Amino acid sequence: MYEQIFFLKYSGGWSFSEAYSLPVGLRNWFVKRTIRQLEMESEAIENASRGGGKSQELTPFNQPQIPKTF
Repeated sequence: MYEQIFFLKYSGGWSFSEAYSLPVGLRNWFVKRTIRQLEMESEAIENASRGGGKSQELTPFNQPQIPKTF
């Protein structure tokens, strides 16, 4: 239990009392979900560093909007 609380405090910024007060099933879910999220982020960073990620390309749908002040 204390390992989970430490993990939630370290990775997610939870307070001790927040993590301790969670029902066991919900605390387990948060721990597993946080691990999955960190793995996905790590994989995305690795792909980007190898150049295997999707390139970002400006299209008419994602270009920044410049306000007209005239």
